[in-house]
Amino acid sequence: MVALGRRAPAVASGDTRLLRRIALRTGALRWIVAAAALGLLALVLAFTRGLDEQRSGLVPPGSSTVLVLDVSLSITESDLRRSRGVVEKLIASRTPTGLVIFSDVPYELVPPGTPASELRPMLRLLTPEGGHLPANPWTTAFTAGTRISTALELARRMLLRDHVAHGSILLVSDLETAPTDYGPLGRVLSQLRHSSIPVRLVPLSPSSDAMTLFGSLLGRDAFLAPVEPSLGDVPRVESSLRGRTPIALLLAGSLLFLVLAAHELFAGRLTLPRQRWSAS
Repeated sequence: MVALGRRAPAVASGDTRLLRRIALRTGALRWIVAAAALGLLALVLAFTRGLDEQRSGLVPPGSSTVLVLDVSLSITESDLRRSRGVVEKLIASRTPTGLVIFSDVPYELVPPGTPASELRPMLRLLTPEGGHLPANPWTTAFTAGTRISTALELARRMLLRDHVAHGSILLVSDLETAPTDYGPLGRVLSQLRHSSIPVRLVPLSPSSDAMTLFGSLLGRDAFLAPVEPSLGDVPRVESSLRGRTPIALLLAGSLLFLVLAAHELFAGRLTLPRQRWSAS
């Protein structure tokens, strides 16, 4: 009695051992090609990370920064506008940013790794109104003194606390600190210079003595040019198509397609023509 029903197409063969060896070889080749494809896919994804991020020029590429912002009474209207320009540039470049503001006492307003767009409310507090500095919620808590060392130390501890990889510190200040802060400031800057946390400085109308002090402790390469603010209330996000061709990404993508083509060529399933099977 012959069973009725649809059977899968097959080819009769008397050499099953030979076919078994071929099947094992094809299976091994398929696993090798699949592993290579997955590895190349992971490589492509790694290369594409950060391609949509714009570089601000304020912090090392690919880093997450803590912005340390001086809002002491020595900050002038023009200094405040330059501070706004820095915040605008970080927002436009989408740099993950924590925020510390300070005078004699530092405050952590935003933790490290926060999207820079969350800094937009700060722009209002960095915009002079009618030639006068805007009032901020911390005015009554601040005094005329300034202690930069405590702010930098807070920023350093924030990066370590949150285990931020590729973290950096961006100090925006007139670099004037209290005479009693010279010793602690020297120790903090020396510790940062010998750590893996780069420090960049945007000086706001600094004195020559302040420039000399910070230059001797961090090096002249730490200084950045002041950033002028935009005229509008909200910074425009402008992207640039200029940059180096991602050769590594193109090469990895091409190899991925070649591996997939090799899989279809050498490890694809054998397709038999469809036939109607009937009972006999």
